[in-house]
Amino acid sequence: MIGLIDRERVDTQLYDDYETDKAREKRLVKEARASEIQAKNLASGKKNKEPGVSKVLKARGEASYYKVTCKDNGKGMPHDDIPNMFGRVLSGTKYGLKQTRGKFGLGAKMALIWSKMSTGLPIEISSSMKSQNYVTFCRLDIDIHRNIPHIHLHEKKANKEKWHGAEIQVVIEGNWTTYRSKILHYMRQMAVITPYAQFLFRFISETPEKNVTVKFTRRTDVMPPIPIETKHHPSSVDLLLIKRLVTDTSKKTLLQFLQNEFVNINKNLAARLIGEMGPDFSPGMAVKSVTAQQMVRIHQLFRQAKFDDPSGDCLSPAGEYNLRLGIIKELHPDMVATHSGSAQVFEGHPFIVEAGVSVGGRDVKQGMNIFRFANRIPLLFEQGGDVVTRTALKRINWNSYKINQTQDKIGVFVSIVSTKIPFKGTGKEYIGDDISEIATAVKSAIQQCCIQLKSKIVKRLQAREQQERKRSLSRYIPDATGAVYEVLKQMTEEHTNKRKRYKEEDTAMLEKVSKHIITKETLKEKLAEHVEQVDYEMALEYATQSGVSEEPRENIYLQQLNPSHSNFIDLHSPTFVFRLIL
Repeated sequence: MIGLIDRERVDTQLYDDYETDKAREKRLVKEARASEIQAKNLASGKKNKEPGVSKVLKARGEASYYKVTCKDNGKGMPHDDIPNMFGRVLSGTKYGLKQTRGKFGLGAKMALIWSKMSTGLPIEISSSMKSQNYVTFCRLDIDIHRNIPHIHLHEKKANKEKWHGAEIQVVIEGNWTTYRSKILHYMRQMAVITPYAQFLFRFISETPEKNVTVKFTRRTDVMPPIPIETKHHPSSVDLLLIKRLVTDTSKKTLLQFLQNEFVNINKNLAARLIGEMGPDFSPGMAVKSVTAQQMVRIHQLFRQAKFDDPSGDCLSPAGEYNLRLGIIKELHPDMVATHSGSAQVFEGHPFIVEAGVSVGGRDVKQGMNIFRFANRIPLLFEQGGDVVTRTALKRINWNSYKINQTQDKIGVFVSIVSTKIPFKGTGKEYIGDDISEIATAVKSAIQQCCIQLKSKIVKRLQAREQQERKRSLSRYIPDATGAVYEVLKQMTEEHTNKRKRYKEEDTAMLEKVSKHIITKETLKEKLAEHVEQVDYEMALEYATQSGVSEEPRENIYLQQLNPSHSNFIDLHSPTFVFRLIL
């Protein structure tokens, strides 16, 4: 695929997997000793241990290369913009804040650079927009030193299928055997946080037996709102950003600059801030005349002054509805609870924490299963130091919520969205545990889910205890019936022989016993009815507390409007039939 030709080795000693005579002799002696031990064990009837697989050094020429293709049915990309979008590494702007994917964008440039480093092959892009009758095909790589695209081919093709979207194809070096579980785990988490999207993953191998096809279906059409760009909060800016905003602003005066370039600063507050800066500042002074020393004073005041917290309107959380649907769709848990917190702030940046906790489920390991998301993107690595992991393992008392941390199948899902995710490390794979606002919000969200689950678990335990009580009472009905009937027979004999007198109501009952109106079977039926009545009353009380009213059902039939219609379809459900007249 990448143009390498397998050649026969001429000088084998040049390769790192070459075995010397001394090493071969040592290996043969070791194998002979192992064979002797196996023969002795076989003669004595002992079980032989499985021979360990010896590690073979992988030569550098034996690397595995994969063609990775990613295709979607989105809006596509403009024909002329594709080379710069993929072949140029752009630096992010700081003129406004917006909730982004939270990691490295789409990752296409990283894949292109990795392909160039490992195989030297270019990346191939196909794209088409809804309004276009052609498909753009571009093959390019990147000039890393000059940061410009190197275009091999850029042409337009006929769009006969009316397809729109984007397709990216790249050849890279990789290790499918080692990272297969990570890839599938990533796809599964994406399906949880985006139940409104459908994912189809295929791995095609040289041998058909090793092919893998996994489909994650769509469950809903409700999508989160698109994130809105917002202005900077004064308490979150640094000196470099203030200098850039002053240089690029279109406002004339300092008062207009403060009022229009930052959130939560109105005209009155801007005037008060300028008055606090000192005699060198005035509301009408030209913003372009602000010196470097005066910018330091503005920055110092921004850090010391108190401002209102920014709203969370600019954020785009997944939503409690989508999070619950995703968990149910992928894990099929016995119980699930979700909670979406209100917008909070750290260092002037708004953030929202959403959480879900599930118990039971399919393909869920026993114990704690933690799923972390940052701006709706799964985090796979560096789990031990993450705020979600530390909170779930060390700060939540699961036993107080009737959940066994080691034996139950627990799924903990936490999604954090913000205009600035406080990642730790250059890999952007985990959120630090050192920001108290986020740690407190994560703990509160998980606890709210646990409170919901506790009420469900308690009701389920009560229902189970009720069934056990009914089963126990029913088991003792025959013995109790026999004992009571024997007592009644003895009382009847005493009453007949006039050895003992009883009250009138007792006498009437004893006469029924003597006339066999009351028999052992009659007592047995009455006791069984009593147990059923008690069970029904307790079940009705449980249903009332849980908000379920179980009333007698009856069939209701609706007459069709026009008797002449005879073409119809009946849609059946457990509780009603809906007739659709065609």
